[in-house]
Amino acid sequence: ERELDGYRCPQGQLLAYATTDRTGYRHYKSDPAICRDCPLLASCTSNANATRLITRHVWQARERNDANRLTSWGKAIYRRRKETVERSFADAKQLHGHRYARFKSRTRVACQCLLAAAAQNIKKIALCLWPKNKTRFA
Repeated sequence: ERELDGYRCPQGQLLAYATTDRTGYRHYKSDPAICRDCPLLASCTSNANATRLITRHVWQARERNDANRLTSWGKAIYRRRKETVERSFADAKQLHGHRYARFKSRTRVACQCLLAAAAQNIKKIALCLWPKNKTRFA
């Protein structure tokens, strides 16, 4: 029997992320104030404080993603990703200094990355706005 669809209780309440334990299980808990008045409480949980607890291993999401990726739709999306996203990272590494960090602190490295991303976006906007029928170096 399937427990839940999308980490919601049978009444439709969204279960909030609580913590991840050392063995790799994420715990999602319901709000006891809402569950106290729920008509499905007896079938939902046997917990004395009216809290629904769901545990999911961190690899379950990956298995679901892998199953999605291996469909024909997932393969088409991955081919498109290869042309766009991976190319963008390659350009950032080759042309915008992402091969090495120029600074030492985390904040300054983040600023370097943001400036490189802004430069890439400006280049992309310029190419989109450039008239298609004119040569670039006329």
